[in-house]
Amino acid sequence: MSPPQEPREYEVSLRAAAAVAAVLLALAPAVPGHADARDPEPEPAEGLFLTLSGGDESWIRGVRLRCSPRPAGPHPQAAGACASLDTARGNLDRLRGDQHPCTKRFDPVTARAVGEWRGTSLDWRRTYPNACVLDTATGPVFRF
Repeated sequence: MSPPQEPREYEVSLRAAAAVAAVLLALAPAVPGHADARDPEPEPAEGLFLTLSGGDESWIRGVRLRCSPRPAGPHPQAAGACASLDTARGNLDRLRGDQHPCTKRFDPVTARAVGEWRGTSLDWRRTYPNACVLDTATGPVFRF
């Protein structure tokens, strides 16, 4: 019988790598999949997200409007839009709008408001025959 041989260098490396892999796999369930403290929890949506889209949905634009505690957000007429919503008590069907003459040109525009107004959830949508009619019905709320 021949004397026992010493393991070759690559065999030792393979055994060490296998041992390290086994330890890492055993510890993997204990480590959270995402533990980066720099990633904050997503904030809930605040205010209303207002959108306008063409009749064939060939275009769309939107803006965030916050009315509480004071008018804010990127809406270009935030103060007027919030005042209109306050007068209508958040009911977009009751907006006073801005009455002025419009053409009868048919180019439908859909307006939508989704989110929260002063603690009340809203999901409102209405299609108007054209942008002028939308403006007469909704005033500054959808002027963006």
